[in-house]
Amino acid sequence: MKEEGQIVLFEFPRGDLKGGKLRPALLLNKLPGPYEVWLICMISTQLQQKIKGFDEIVSEEDDGFKKSGLREASLIRLGRLAAVDANILEGAISTIKTKLTDWLIDK
Repeated sequence: MKEEGQIVLFEFPRGDLKGGKLRPALLLNKLPGPYEVWLICMISTQLQQKIKGFDEIVSEEDDGFKKSGLREASLIRLGRLAAVDANILEGAISTIKTKLTDWLIDK
């Protein structure tokens, strides 16, 4: 069962919509309506792509990082969003709580 704050795997397409790479994504919210469609955002290890005041870095020093299933410091990229049917999301790795996820999920 999918829930807000879970980290799942998803083949996020590149910006030009060609091919993609299986990578972690954060479940932000189930969209309203009768279908199991989720708003998700990409998680990346490319920390240099952080947009200050927008994205959030989750690092080894953060509470809950060890339980997150992430292997190294990662960037929650709010500029890379997708609305995705739950059936194509691959297994949940874990759940993560950060200031950003608390703010996004509690809205």
